[in-house]
Amino acid sequence: MQDDLFGAPPAPPPPSLPAAAPSPAASMPAAPAAPRKAARGVLPAPDGESWRALAAQLPAGLRMGVSTWSYPGWDGLVWDGVYDASTLSKKGLTAYGQHPLLRTVSVDRSFWRPLTTEQYAQMAVQVPPDFRFLVKCPNVVTDAQVRSEDGKGQSPNPVFLAPELAVQQFVQPALDGLGEKLGVLVFQLSPLPWDWLRRSGALLERLAQMLAAVRLALAAHPQVIVAVEVRDPELLTPELARVLKAQGCTYCLGLHGKMPPIEAQLPLLRALWPGPLVCRWSLNRCFGAYGYQDAQKKHDPFNEIRSEDLHTRSVLATTIAGITGAGQPAFVTISNDAEGCAPRSIALLAQALVAGQPQPSQPSQSP
Repeated sequence: MQDDLFGAPPAPPPPSLPAAAPSPAASMPAAPAAPRKAARGVLPAPDGESWRALAAQLPAGLRMGVSTWSYPGWDGLVWDGVYDASTLSKKGLTAYGQHPLLRTVSVDRSFWRPLTTEQYAQMAVQVPPDFRFLVKCPNVVTDAQVRSEDGKGQSPNPVFLAPELAVQQFVQPALDGLGEKLGVLVFQLSPLPWDWLRRSGALLERLAQMLAAVRLALAAHPQVIVAVEVRDPELLTPELARVLKAQGCTYCLGLHGKMPPIEAQLPLLRALWPGPLVCRWSLNRCFGAYGYQDAQKKHDPFNEIRSEDLHTRSVLATTIAGITGAGQPAFVTISNDAEGCAPRSIALLAQALVAGQPQPSQPSQSP
């Protein structure tokens, strides 16, 4: 299994999707329509059902989704028409949850401000019973610095990785609000100042204490995956793997320019095997470590693939196949900043997975 998981990537998928699904490179309507009035809610794109045959061929333990769902440019892909971003933010999740390929979503706004139990509960009632959420911990817990509005560190964060705060402002509200629909809790450590990086032992000890408190709060919910994502390559060490393994947690693959490419991060997953896959594909490496604004400018309105990354998609498909093939769950979320259009990236990844599956043997025929 490990040879499959960490071996050479499969050949790039063929340019066309299976006949049952529309091509992810299909052109969008020529002229933008006026935003719809959504008094009765946002409706799913009718063509979404054509993806169901492809979705049925994917591993049962795989859940793919996007980071944030309020993009008007997904008209015809996820929504039945053009809605403004505010309407989609409030009412689009129900339509999103009906798309056959979208079985999870990354709740990123919880990173910037803690959400309440009621806010989580409002999201939970909008999706099907088998839908699962991936939620990011507030940065008041996971950032070692108190930052200004422009992101510059101002002073040390006195509650960095505080166990009680992590449970009270993140774990418990998410668990109470989402219930059985909570899939993954992600603790993304913001880029660390040198003072912490040079004292990695103290950092990992503090991380271990917080994760132990989180696991205790989840004692009655062992199905919830706890994942740690880092933004400093220096932390990809055997010591981090030992801490995560000891606390029953996993490493979240963070795919963007600040971290090494996917194949350089996979050894940490090997050290944690057997275990689940959690992956957040946030930014195409061609934009560098700080190229989110450049990616947004190039990809807007986020309705087509404009920065294709066949290599990352191929290695990710191999990784998913290996982990789910061994009976482990996999959560993969993709941003528009990865290739230009997250729903199309997911469709292409699904196609790569299906194309790489061994075909059932045919009975031999007598000559």
